[in-house]
Amino acid sequence: MRTHIVWDWNGTLFHDMAAVLEASNAAFATVGIAPMTLQQYRDSYEIPIPRFYERLLGRAPSQAEWEQLDGVFHDRYTELRGGCGLTEGASALLRDWQAAGNSQSLLSMYEHEQLVPVVDAFRITPHFVRVDGRVGDAGGRKAGFLARHLAALAPAVEPGRTVLIGDAADDALAALESGAHAVLYTGGSHSRAKLEQVGVPVVDTLTEAVELAARIAS
Repeated sequence: MRTHIVWDWNGTLFHDMAAVLEASNAAFATVGIAPMTLQQYRDSYEIPIPRFYERLLGRAPSQAEWEQLDGVFHDRYTELRGGCGLTEGASALLRDWQAAGNSQSLLSMYEHEQLVPVVDAFRITPHFVRVDGRVGDAGGRKAGFLARHLAALAPAVEPGRTVLIGDAADDALAALESGAHAVLYTGGSHSRAKLEQVGVPVVDTLTEAVELAARIAS
């Protein structure tokens, strides 16, 4: 059995951090949180997202505040995402991994009905054996979604021969909880220092991530 890659979308294959930051700052303004620079955001961001907001506010957001933060973020992000593209080299990496006889899938915490047309627009969907976005409430962890994703791919895909490539500490934690491996990419939501705390390989390019994936799950 060959190595299988589970790709994260936002901040990994999809180079959208400028949109994420602008949408986040728009949401922050609704509850009096000062705008952040990209480095400040990467140093502060965490999952589950309500805990991120709680730390910024100094208290747990009310249900009304959470709904407002989430709504403003997604409305502004939807306006901005059209100006974002794939991460440099991503298309070639997907093509070459598939051409080499390996399998790959996509798992995102972006809402499934929103995710699918965005992925389709880049004409990369045929590279994946499965594309799953979030179904249900926003703001949670990835572990349960990854477990269901891998179960849907079984028996062709085994967790021990699977590497999740993502940009957040939660990606790696979800992989480890599912018995898979992880490689974390610094171009997304977390600083390198925060990613390195998880104890999995951390890389600065997706090319490095794929090269590592091929070795660590072989």
